[in-house]
Amino acid sequence: MEIKQFYDENLSQASYAILSGNEIALIDPARNPKQYYDFAKEANAKITAVIETHPHADFVSSHLEISKTTGSEIFCSQLLNPLYKYIPFDDGNELKLGEIFLVSMNTPGHSPDSISILIRDENGKDNALATGDTLFVGDVGRPDLRESAGAINKSKEELARMMFRTIREKLIKLPDDVIVYPGHGAGSICGKATSKDTFTTIGREKRENYALQPMSEDAFVNELLIGQSYIPKYFGYDVDLNRKGAPDFEESVSKVKRLNSYNELDSSYLIIDARSEAEFTNGHVKGAINLREDLKFETWLGTIASPNENFYLVADSGDSIERLIRRAAKIGYELIMKGAVVHKDISHLQKSEFLDIEAFKANKEKYTIVDVRNNSEVEKKKIFKDSISIPLNEIRERYNEIPLSKPVVVHCAAGYRSAAAASFLENKLDTKVYDLGEAIKSFSEN
Repeated sequence: MEIKQFYDENLSQASYAILSGNEIALIDPARNPKQYYDFAKEANAKITAVIETHPHADFVSSHLEISKTTGSEIFCSQLLNPLYKYIPFDDGNELKLGEIFLVSMNTPGHSPDSISILIRDENGKDNALATGDTLFVGDVGRPDLRESAGAINKSKEELARMMFRTIREKLIKLPDDVIVYPGHGAGSICGKATSKDTFTTIGREKRENYALQPMSEDAFVNELLIGQSYIPKYFGYDVDLNRKGAPDFEESVSKVKRLNSYNELDSSYLIIDARSEAEFTNGHVKGAINLREDLKFETWLGTIASPNENFYLVADSGDSIERLIRRAAKIGYELIMKGAVVHKDISHLQKSEFLDIEAFKANKEKYTIVDVRNNSEVEKKKIFKDSISIPLNEIRERYNEIPLSKPVVVHCAAGYRSAAAASFLENKLDTKVYDLGEAIKSFSEN
């Protein structure tokens, strides 16, 4: 038996291939299926099963495409009520894979339809558990993503109580040496305290995971609900897209229009410019938002752009365009992309103004300072005492709260979020808008 982990750093997302004999079962495959086909070819094995632990909110799965391409069956909980052909896989259901067995466990909490997969080896020993978004290293899945998405809606309080029972009645009863293979690692918004490690054991989690420590159900619910991050706009969209199954990856990516010039852009649509802040400042299409290519580009794209609005993508080269379209497709956003265009230096493009840092340092009171960090960051440390806090994920809805009596300076923690917010605000506010950028690192409130 071999368990192969595939890890996407951009989405902090893990998927798995389980090999026994000449058969492979995939768990929670990412949008691009090529890596799994390559693994099967190298192993001289056939993909016979694809298992979905739940309808994912933060990425689009390739389960339907893989099933159509390989003839494999899709397994998931009947509670998911998928809109594709599947085999119900719930408590006690077993799947023979080569010389081993995969056993389903209903583990609701992150979602009402979550399952975990117990991997029983050739000797009948419980060897590992693929937990999806139920149990992470040092954390458990957040319970507030299914209040208005999927076939079953549950309040966050109901799901938190489900998670409490899942942990106490199922997970902690497993042997300590069972290896845990989670669906996410550090940086995922599906948890709040996830470790950088990408696998663990039941025994370690019993010792170290806050959620597995003795406490009352009410105390657990309060602990789990507090401090959760914002919910990106695309999460409900991906739940529904995964429930019906996404179109084939390469074909869908190829359908995005590659445009020849800015003249083809319709100004009524959102424009996402992924170039560097310096390039953007020196010339960009009026109204564009500077969301430069970064480790978490997918998440921020799906946070700023709503799935019910179309957008254009601008980048600095053809290679960047192709790479970014494929990254957008990880969250299903190629389906709402109107087109993509390579930037060309055109003199009439809008320019942004650079902030005079020394003048700002000397006269901060002459500016309205907008802090676009997350609320939890502001609570830990407010950098400028008189700043207005509007997180980047809320800036498009709350920009009218910013007073216009002074020039506006936008900051975050390192410059990425402030570039996006400032580029949006410069076309919405009737006053000068500046991005403090990376200069924020030199400031601290006395």
